[in-house]
Amino acid sequence: MKKKQFIARSAQGTLERLTKSFPVVGITGPRQAGKTTLARHYYPQKPYISLEDPDQLDFAQSDPRRFLDQFKQGAILDEVQRCPELFSYIQRIVDDAQQMGQFILTGSQQFGFREKMTQTLAGRIGLIHLLPFSAEELQASASVPTSVDELMHKGFYPPVYDRNIQVNDWYSAYVQTYIERDVQQLIKVKDLNSFRTFLRICAGRAGQLVNLSNIGNDCGISHNTVKEWLSVLEASYIIFQLQPHFNNFSKRLIKSPKLYFHDTGLLAWLLGIKQAEQISMHSMRGPIFENFIISEFLKHQYSKGEPSNLYMWRDNSGLEIDLIIDQGDTLIPIEIKSGQTISKDFFKNLIKWRELAGDKSQEAYLIYGGDEGQSRSHAEVLSWRQLSKVYSKAKGRT
Repeated sequence: MKKKQFIARSAQGTLERLTKSFPVVGITGPRQAGKTTLARHYYPQKPYISLEDPDQLDFAQSDPRRFLDQFKQGAILDEVQRCPELFSYIQRIVDDAQQMGQFILTGSQQFGFREKMTQTLAGRIGLIHLLPFSAEELQASASVPTSVDELMHKGFYPPVYDRNIQVNDWYSAYVQTYIERDVQQLIKVKDLNSFRTFLRICAGRAGQLVNLSNIGNDCGISHNTVKEWLSVLEASYIIFQLQPHFNNFSKRLIKSPKLYFHDTGLLAWLLGIKQAEQISMHSMRGPIFENFIISEFLKHQYSKGEPSNLYMWRDNSGLEIDLIIDQGDTLIPIEIKSGQTISKDFFKNLIKWRELAGDKSQEAYLIYGGDEGQSRSHAEVLSWRQLSKVYSKAKGRT
């Protein structure tokens, strides 16, 4: 059997840095994003235990002290949010041992993993958010599809790259076996059909401002239920909400966030797009491309072990900047266009916004669906393949 290719992750350096600085490192992110693969690849000497295994879970829950006695030198504990009782015992072990990188914990639910873990292990744990592959990682391994439409349709989850599986089959199974199961663990949804409808309606709102009432009306559920279900999708790393930037350049700012999915492959499947060729003429191509670019910047930020410093900006006159990178003292504005031909109208909002922002604005960028970059007077134009040029300029927020 051919050994599957290991695609190096940008988070490797962050993982190595944190294991030298903290006794515990937590890797959190969506299911099937490669958390376990990352931990086991770089720390093969550590014992590995999955708490998805019913026998291991029962042992850990019924006798956490004896369970951990097996791993005095440390271990990789997978899906540890299933047994939060372990956290206080891990705290005692690492306090006694004073050994950096002793335990690596992975989890796929923010509610059950991050909150309880950081409360108990405060000061002892470094945290990495690991999302599915980035385009940069796929490019480095010569695994990236040739066209942007094919890339957006295929998505970025590791199994669609290392298994001989149809993309649509994988996403169908992912929704049923992981998303719906996580939903039932976090909240007891009485009618899963309503939740499936909600999920597809959210896909149709990708790249739009979040309007709880409108989503609720379309799904036939209450405003509060929409809010709760969005929180569940965020906790399971299915969606994220890009918050508005509140710099007071205008008194009439829109204060609602925008809705995006962490993976465009899942987004395309939920929209009923079965083939990459359908994307080129689809009414959602623009929002899917915008979603792709913004999620790439979020992956880059998380891979460095840093929180998001990404925002959108919009006022009620229609002036909008798709993405703003906040560096504390300066702001990097980015306009995103899915077209392959550059039009002078693409720069309109960037020009107006930079006049408002004045000294706060750094160099502006236009990212588009074509293959060649250009240097224009109002912004540097980059292909979707050239995002690393922005990464090198963005120092991150401190």
